[in-house]
Amino acid sequence: MKGLNMLQSLPNFDLERYLPYRFAVLANRLSADLAKNYKVKYGISRPEWRVLLNVGYTEDLSIRDIEKRVGLEKSIVSRAVSKLEKKGYLTKKIDIRDRRLLKLALTEQGGELLSKLIPIAEAFQSELNKFLGDQEKTLQDALDRLMEKTDDKTL
Repeated sequence: MKGLNMLQSLPNFDLERYLPYRFAVLANRLSADLAKNYKVKYGISRPEWRVLLNVGYTEDLSIRDIEKRVGLEKSIVSRAVSKLEKKGYLTKKIDIRDRRLLKLALTEQGGELLSKLIPIAEAFQSELNKFLGDQEKTLQDALDRLMEKTDDKTL
């Protein structure tokens, strides 16, 4: 009964319409749905997918760079990198400019795996676009604005 009394004293707040909450829930759901398409067949986890994708499409990345880009904790990125390296998909090299950093690169095997994973991601994106129809461009534009605003740290 104590919990009910506490709820009565809280200010009005519509959690179901609160954008940060909705984005977080939606991102997790979409990420989990996509993962179903590659996890069993290729044995890649969501953090491993994110690392592979970033290393494959962004030059000169370190673990710290990936951590910032995808919003994952350093320990999660480090474990994903270690697993991908053990599987032969990535290499790590000490950065010659900053010996504290490890630079990541795809191996030939990692490139081949990513070449198999990208069509899965593109098909997933195509289904989302089909579902959104005419609203897809509006959503992309709104997301672009939010990404720019949050990059500036001025929200």
